[in-house]
Amino acid sequence: MPRRTIEFVQGGYYHIYNRGAGRRSIFLNLENYRFALQLINRYLELLQLTMIAYCLLPNHYHWLVRQDGKSKAGLLAQRVFNAYSKAFNNSNGRSGTLFEDRYSAIMVASDEYLHHLCRYIHANPVRHGIATAPELWPYSNYLEWIGQRPGKLVDQAFVQAHFPHPGQYQAYVSSYVTGQVKLPAGLAAYLEELEND
Repeated sequence: MPRRTIEFVQGGYYHIYNRGAGRRSIFLNLENYRFALQLINRYLELLQLTMIAYCLLPNHYHWLVRQDGKSKAGLLAQRVFNAYSKAFNNSNGRSGTLFEDRYSAIMVASDEYLHHLCRYIHANPVRHGIATAPELWPYSNYLEWIGQRPGKLVDQAFVQAHFPHPGQYQAYVSSYVTGQVKLPAGLAAYLEELEND
């Protein structure tokens, strides 16, 4: 397998994602989601990372994380899903890889991309037909972003700095979900590649 070329740097923001092998489910029940969230919470602290936006879906996940320390942000996916995969396989009487490939990570270098990526992540359940609105999917931090649920897996200082009013972010996400916004060409191509990959 080729070596990863991405450079992980302190202060950098990274979109990290992966999906189940053969597009099969990686989360089968509530306990699976809960266990993954517990692992994420544990390793964020140990690795000095901050979760900005996340969404766990039945057969894939998206995270936007900030690397606050020297530990590479990509270690989060390795640590969380190494432990998760072992437990998942054990409890379901299976063996072998759970994921299609190694996780993917892309550095996000501008506020414009950060903003669009947050709403893309939070809109994922709607775009995949799993929920009719982002607030109806419990396995993301969208509800924390709009002040409807307390939670640790969110950087409220980041949210306040970029979207000072919850209604502002709700409208921003809604404009994407309803197709009222045209994304910048580079970002649109990147997101289309994610959808078709």
